[in-house]
Amino acid sequence: MKLSIDTLSAPGAHPVKAMAFLHGILGTRVNLRAVARRFVEARPAWSAVLVDLRAHGQSLGREGADTLDACARDLEETFAALAPPVRGLFGHSFGGKVALRFAERATLDELVLVDSGPGLRLDHAGSEATMGVVALLATLPKEWPSREAFVRAVEAQGQQRGVAQWLAMNLRHEGGTFRFVLELDRVQALLDSYFQADLWPVLEASARGEGPRVHVVIGERSRVFDHDDRVRVSALETSSRGRVSLDLLPAGHWVHVDDFEGLVRCLLDRVAV
Repeated sequence: MKLSIDTLSAPGAHPVKAMAFLHGILGTRVNLRAVARRFVEARPAWSAVLVDLRAHGQSLGREGADTLDACARDLEETFAALAPPVRGLFGHSFGGKVALRFAERATLDELVLVDSGPGLRLDHAGSEATMGVVALLATLPKEWPSREAFVRAVEAQGQQRGVAQWLAMNLRHEGGTFRFVLELDRVQALLDSYFQADLWPVLEASARGEGPRVHVVIGERSRVFDHDDRVRVSALETSSRGRVSLDLLPAGHWVHVDDFEGLVRCLLDRVAV
C-alpha cells in the first residue's frame, strides 16, 4: 500500500524531476503545500510531491513497526513508479530525519533539512513542546461534536489557537461526530525511532561527495540544534566545498510558519534550477 500523496507543478511546465516534501510529527502533507507551490513556480523543471508519512494524514493503518527505516521503505515503494523521478527531499523536523534515512538507500541530488537535528537526542532536548502535545492528546476524548469543540479543549490546556487548529486537521467527520484519527501509540513509536537514530554519518558522507547536496536550515530560536550541533554543521559546510550548506533564520522550530519568506528564499538560493 503506497503512501497518500499530492503532486504539484507550475502551470504549463514539463518538469523532469521531483522534490518530495515531508512534514513533521503530527502533521500532514498540507503543511508544506505553500512552500512547495512557491518552489515549483520558481523552478518549473521540478514538480513537488506532498507526502503523508505513515501513521499520519491519509496514510494510516500501514503494516509493520513504526520506525525511520519503515518510513524510508514506504517512500521507496511510493516513489518507485512516479514520473518524473524524485531527485530531492525537503523535510521538516521528523520529516528531515526520514529524508536522511531515505538518502542512505536512494540516489538523490538535493536534501533540504529544516530544523531537523540528525543526531541522538535521548533527552528530547528542543522537542519538549512536541512531547507535551502528544501527552495532552492522549488525555483527550477521541470523538467531538465539532472541530471548534476540539480546538477549544486544546486551547483550554494551554496551547495556542494556531496549534489547536493545526491539530484539528486530524479530525475526520464520521457518523455525525468528529473523530481524532491519529493512533498516538504509533506516533510515539515513530518519535522513539527519531530520537534514537544517529544520522550524522549521512551528512558527513555528503560532505565528502558521497551523497546528495545537503542544505540545513535552522531556526535561530529553536533548541533542536544545540551549540555543538551548529558548530558541527558549520564545520561540514566549510570543509565540503559546497556539498553542505547552512542557513540560520530568525525563527523557532516552525520555520515555515515563523519565516515563510525566508525559508522559500533559502530553498530557491540553495537548490539548483
